[in-house]
Amino acid sequence: MENKDLEETLKKTQRFSSAVMNAGKLLDYQKNAVVSKELMRKEKGTITIFAIWKDQEISEHTTPYEAMAYVVEGTMEITMSGEPHILNGDELLMMPANEPHALRAVENSKFLLVMINPSK
Repeated sequence: MENKDLEETLKKTQRFSSAVMNAGKLLDYQKNAVVSKELMRKEKGTITIFAIWKDQEISEHTTPYEAMAYVVEGTMEITMSGEPHILNGDELLMMPANEPHALRAVENSKFLLVMINPSK
C-alpha cells in the first residue's frame, strides 16, 4: 500500500468505513528507534501500531487504560508487574489498567496496541 493510499485509508477508518490493511506494512522500522503511528483515536480508546528496533525499550509505566498488545511480527518481551512475558508474531497479551509494564524488542518487532478507557 502506498503512503498516499495509507493516509486515505486511515482517514476512512476514523469515520468507521471498512478498510483492509496489512498491519506489518503500516509502519517502517527506523534504526535504533521506537516509532509509532496512531491508527484510530476515539473517546473510548486508541489503536496504535509500533515498530521497534531490536533491543529498544519502552520503559516501565502505568496507564489508566485497559490494553491489548498484539505482536504482528518479531519477538517482544513485555513485563507486567515484574513478570516477563515473551510474545512472538501472532500472539497477544491482555494488560489490565494501572499495572506497571515495560516493553523490549528481542528482535525487530511490530505490534498493535489497543487501549480502552474503562470509565467511558
